Amino acid sequence: MRPYVQAIDTLTPCPCGNDAGYAHCCGLLHDGGIAATAEQLMRSRYSAYVLKREDYLLATWHHSTRPAHLKLSAQQPAPTWLGLTVKRHESDGDEATVEFVVRLRYGGGKAQRMHEISRFVRENGRWFYVDGEFPEGSTD
Repeated sequence: MRPYVQAIDTLTPCPCGNDAGYAHCCGLLHDGGIAATAEQLMRSRYSAYVLKREDYLLATWHHSTRPAHLKLSAQQPAPTWLGLTVKRHESDGDEATVEFVVRLRYGGGKAQRMHEISRFVRENGRWFYVDGEFPEGSTD
């Protein structure tokens, strides 16, 4: 049985910022579709964080670096996700890099930025998140 996920209709904007709407964007991947690019996978992973889809995040995390669990529902205070900006996407065969910035807020605190440069690999036609680095001075 799939864990509870917030009900989303076809008119709901996609959390990743795509104008197509969730059902025609990240929702397709969350329901088993295959990301065509590492950027598409990264956007769907951002949406999965927003929607607390730990199952999807773990399934798209490369086995060599995947944690046993994320405990998203236990995060207190839970983050409020404010937006995603993709700065760069570079692909070289079965390896790719996506640089992005997310904005979030914890509790009633000040909005923060998280800047990450993520590495992805493609195996058997599927993209997986490997790891990321946070450039110096990338969070506030």
